[in-house]
Amino acid sequence: MASRSEQWPSYVRVAPWLLIVGGLVWNSLDPADYWGDPLLAAAAVLSGALLSLRDTVAVALANVTGILVLAVRDGSIGTQDGYLELVNTAFAALLGIGVNRVVAWQGRRLARVRSVAEAAQRAVLPEPPGRVAGLDVAACYRAAQDEALIGGDAYALQVTPYGVRVLIADVRGKGLHAVGAVSVLLGAFREDAHREPDLGALADALERTLARESGQLSEELRLEGFITALLVEFPPGEAVARTLDCGHPGPYLLGGGGPGVCRWDAADPGLPLGMGGLGVPRPGVEARPFPPGCTLLLVTDGVTEARDAAGEFYDPVRGLAPLGPFAGAGEAVEALVADVARWTGGPRDDDMAVLAVTRRGGGGGSGRVGDEGV
Repeated sequence: MASRSEQWPSYVRVAPWLLIVGGLVWNSLDPADYWGDPLLAAAAVLSGALLSLRDTVAVALANVTGILVLAVRDGSIGTQDGYLELVNTAFAALLGIGVNRVVAWQGRRLARVRSVAEAAQRAVLPEPPGRVAGLDVAACYRAAQDEALIGGDAYALQVTPYGVRVLIADVRGKGLHAVGAVSVLLGAFREDAHREPDLGALADALERTLARESGQLSEELRLEGFITALLVEFPPGEAVARTLDCGHPGPYLLGGGGPGVCRWDAADPGLPLGMGGLGVPRPGVEARPFPPGCTLLLVTDGVTEARDAAGEFYDPVRGLAPLGPFAGAGEAVEALVADVARWTGGPRDDDMAVLAVTRRGGGGGSGRVGDEGV
C-alpha cells in the first residue's frame, strides 16, 4: 500500500514545510514573543495527520532544530525562556508523531474492514468467468456507498443445459439494506437456471423464491420492494440471444454491421420481480440475431440515470458510439465505466453494474464448458 504522502497531492506534502519556514522567519523577526510558534505546531500536527511517519519525523526534527538555532542566535539557550521554548517545540513534535501513529492504526483497521467487505462482495457477487462456451465475458460493479463495496445491483452468469444464461438486476434502494435481496436473488438464479426450460419459467421461479424468502429481507423491501431484472440466454449452436425484460433497462448491442451502438428495447417490458401478485401476464421471450464479433452490454440504471452537472442523463448510445469499435467485452466495459465517470464528474447517486458478453468468431459455441470452463 502506498504511503499517505504519496497519495495526497504534492502541495499537501509541501504545506508543513511552508508553515515551518513562515514560523521560523516570524520568530527570527520578533524573538521576544515568538509569534511564529503556532505555525510550527500546526506544521507538526498537519504532517502527523496527512503524511508518512518518515515525513512527520523530518518535520519534527526541522522544528526542533530551527528553534534551537534561533535560541543560540538570540542568546536564550541557557535561560528559562529558551528551555521552555525548546520544550514546547519538542512537545508539539511528539504530538505530531502521536497523531501519525493513531491515524496509521485507524488506516490499518479500515483496511482490514475493507478486506472483509471485499471478501463478502466476492462471495455474494463473484466475478464471472472471462471466457465460456464461445463467449467472452467482462463485468464491473460500483456501489453508490463506496465504503460498502456492494449494494443493490447484481449480475450472474450460469452455464446450463439450455445454454449460457445471464442475469442483471437492480433491487429497489441501495447500500447494505439491499444486500439481503441480492443474495436471495442470485442464489435462486444459480439454482433455477439449471432447472427451468425457458426464460419465462425461470422468471416465475425467481418470483416464487423471492416471495418465499421475503422474511429474510428488510421491512421496506418486504412491503414496497421490487427488483428490475433482465434475463438473457445464449442457446448452444445458435447465433442468437433471447431476452426477457422484467422492468429493466434494455441491453445495448455493439457491432454487428449496423449502427455502432443500438439499444435492444423490449417490445413489451414486463413488471419487475416482486410484483407478480398484481396478476399481470409476463411478456414473451424475444430472440434477436447475435452474430460473432458482436458485444451485448447489460447495465443497470446507475448507468442510464447518471447525471452530469446540468442534470442531463447519460446515454450509452451517444457516449459509446464515438469510442468504438471495441476489441471485446473487457474493452467495452472499461470504456463505458470511464465515460460514465467523465460524465458525472463526481460521486454517483446510485449503484452501477455492467456486464458485457462478446460472441467470439468461428461459430456460436456449444454451450458446454470445456477447456474454457467456469
